[in-house]
Amino acid sequence: MSLKVLVIGVGSIGERHTRCFQQTGRADVSICEINDGLRNQIASRYSLANAFGKWDEALASDFDAAVICTPAQLHIPMAIEIATRKRHLLIEKPLSINLDRVDELKQLVDSSGVAVMVAYVTRVHPALAAMKAALDSGRFGQPVHLIACSGQHFPTYRPAYRDIYYRDRATGGGAIQDALTHMINAGEWLVGPIDRLAADCRHQVLAGVDVEDTVNVIARHAEVLASYSMNQHQAPNESSLTVVCTGGTVRFESHAQRWRWQVDPTDHWHDEPCAPLERDDLFIAQANRFLDVVLSQATPSCSLAEAIHTLRTNQAILRACESTAWERP
Repeated sequence: MSLKVLVIGVGSIGERHTRCFQQTGRADVSICEINDGLRNQIASRYSLANAFGKWDEALASDFDAAVICTPAQLHIPMAIEIATRKRHLLIEKPLSINLDRVDELKQLVDSSGVAVMVAYVTRVHPALAAMKAALDSGRFGQPVHLIACSGQHFPTYRPAYRDIYYRDRATGGGAIQDALTHMINAGEWLVGPIDRLAADCRHQVLAGVDVEDTVNVIARHAEVLASYSMNQHQAPNESSLTVVCTGGTVRFESHAQRWRWQVDPTDHWHDEPCAPLERDDLFIAQANRFLDVVLSQATPSCSLAEAIHTLRTNQAILRACESTAWERP
């Protein structure tokens, strides 16, 4: 069954969603983009029949579901307008830059039966999903410690970072809202929500912006202690998430496309690789999952409620970074 999907905003992530929903073979894609040149370019590149330049025209068009890819401060107001029309929603991360009208959206969704999924794409990574299943089975005992480390050379992978939303926290920019949020969301998926934290961040290296590019967080997921470390300027593109349990240790390595486990300190890591992933594979998998959710054939990979908690955590990290409560030896 082909569903009519409206992609709102076709910058880099919106273009990727446009391409990947098309590649599912299950979606008839249209776009909404106020930049005339960009809209015409994307419409031509992907042979789109409908490309709207005005929000009201797009909102009045015939579509089953929308993918919101605009700057983060617009996510909630747009989602409310779409949910009011009982259309389904895939919302890019972060869910928003604050909690304004978030409860209004949740109440509207709960009362209308609209399907909502938030695009924390790491959750559809087959290696991370397999590791979560192993943790949930109790095979490694009770989680007690989580360590997340991530870094990449942002100018190489996102050369336009100076000219897009990233340069301003008010549009969802900075390392915390743009990148660390993926690790936070994955950690909460694995071991439960964060209930307290402390944090430090700073602009260290990236040229042309003032937002933070380096972050450290210590946190508690109830009884699980955690630390999160990220920078956006190191040479290696590496990301790992380790969960130490009472009966063994597991580690997800996205850069190596695998998860690993070890239970005997005299033994070695046992690798559980997934099939090789191409650039768009996770986004195609996410698109298929969302289409299944719309058709009531699956549950969201990240629910609205889960994304709201990650948003609250993002906000707590930003507040904690402004704290002056340092202890000196």
